[in-house]
Amino acid sequence: MSFDLHSHSTASDGRLSPSALVAHAAAHGVTTLALTDHDTVAGLAEARAAATAQGIRLINGIELSVSWRGRTLHIVGLAFDDTHAGLLAGIDAQQAERARRAAALVDRVAALGIADVGSRINAMAGTGQITRAHFARLIVAEGRAHRAADAFKRYLAPGRPAHVRAEWASLDTVVAWIRAAGGIPVFAHPFGYGFTGAWRRRALEAFVVAGGRSVEIVTGTTTPQQEAQIARDARAFHLTGSRGSDFHGPDQFWLKPGRLRDLPPGIKPISV
Repeated sequence: MSFDLHSHSTASDGRLSPSALVAHAAAHGVTTLALTDHDTVAGLAEARAAATAQGIRLINGIELSVSWRGRTLHIVGLAFDDTHAGLLAGIDAQQAERARRAAALVDRVAALGIADVGSRINAMAGTGQITRAHFARLIVAEGRAHRAADAFKRYLAPGRPAHVRAEWASLDTVVAWIRAAGGIPVFAHPFGYGFTGAWRRRALEAFVVAGGRSVEIVTGTTTPQQEAQIARDARAFHLTGSRGSDFHGPDQFWLKPGRLRDLPPGIKPISV
């Protein structure tokens, strides 16, 4: 069996619709997939129907943004009740903050001299939510950066001209939302925050204290050396291990669902 417990669709900042994402994952041998769009469960119903048609298992998922010590962290929730009132209320609050940030980003990016930012971003997002990735794509389309990563580095990162700070829910609050809905909180892509080893362990300790239960060990971008490091952290904090590509679209030619390494020896896999 092939598990991929972190992926994105057009309901947030992915390039494929939920049904197309499921078909793409199935074509690459994935047998169990979690759709983990940013701060939304809007794509789950479509993905669930597609998974039934494709004969693969879909896990309810979400990637929730968290404010912790002045940084934004991401916590994945898996196998939760997507009708739980408390979780849905929390998602609504996150969406309100996303809308506020998007409006401010329109102004900041327009100030760079880019025309019709609002209408162009809305066209990119379609029926999904607006994310910073859409602004990065627009900046690339304008020739201001070669790739989305360059657009983030030059314009959207903290201290850069188009940065807008978001105030997300706290780590304790987000973990509580997931657990109240019967889900499993997972610390997402631990090497994605620029932490030193000491700061990574501080963040994991806070996550465990809040009630966190698992950590992503194998992702689409981790090296074997990084996986060995986070496996040691997982053992130290008694966390299970999760595995997910963080797939956003076929343009990520270096990243294909279903081609992830196995968890390191001695790591108990997450149970979903």
